[in-house]
Amino acid sequence: MKKIIAVLFIAIISTPVLAYSVSPMDALRGPIDEVINILKDPQYQSDAQKEVQREKISSVIRKIFDFTKISQLALGKYRKKFKGQELEDFTDYFSRLLEKTYLNKIQAEYQNEKVNYLSQRVGSGKKSDKALVKTMIARENVEIPVEYKMWLNNNAWRVYDIKVEGVSLVKNYRNQFQKILLNKSPAHLIEQVKNKVEKKK
Repeated sequence: MKKIIAVLFIAIISTPVLAYSVSPMDALRGPIDEVINILKDPQYQSDAQKEVQREKISSVIRKIFDFTKISQLALGKYRKKFKGQELEDFTDYFSRLLEKTYLNKIQAEYQNEKVNYLSQRVGSGKKSDKALVKTMIARENVEIPVEYKMWLNNNAWRVYDIKVEGVSLVKNYRNQFQKILLNKSPAHLIEQVKNKVEKKK
């Protein structure tokens, strides 16, 4: 799980897609490069500027990842147990947890990893709004395969799942949540996620 979060949002590639003016990889390229540039920017290296850096990265990643869809997929079949407000609350806190976890890891551990761009595949027919982007991250003599699942929402490609070394972020959380929801209420899960969000670290 730590490895999933550690490399979350780092790798992107670009291959032309005739069906759309912007390919899935192109949709990721600019924002991810922007995140990396913010991480490398000398003006944000002091402790006093870390919060400013954090806010800038946060504003970028919110445009890339569909946290609402990720949250709903993570609930799986148990989503129907959540009433309107409960689903909104869960989505809000879980989105904030994902963002917080990523920001903590990326600020502490980013070390100029090298990204190798491999391929992209866009679906056809009814699945033409789905795409898979494959990348490879080279970190300290270790190669980490990362796959991005994306969908076209309101004419914008956004990420709804990530696989790191074959492990799905959505599936990982879904397994955790289903174990809780098997015997506990949605309110209980919401409270657990909320507590993690509100912890200082």
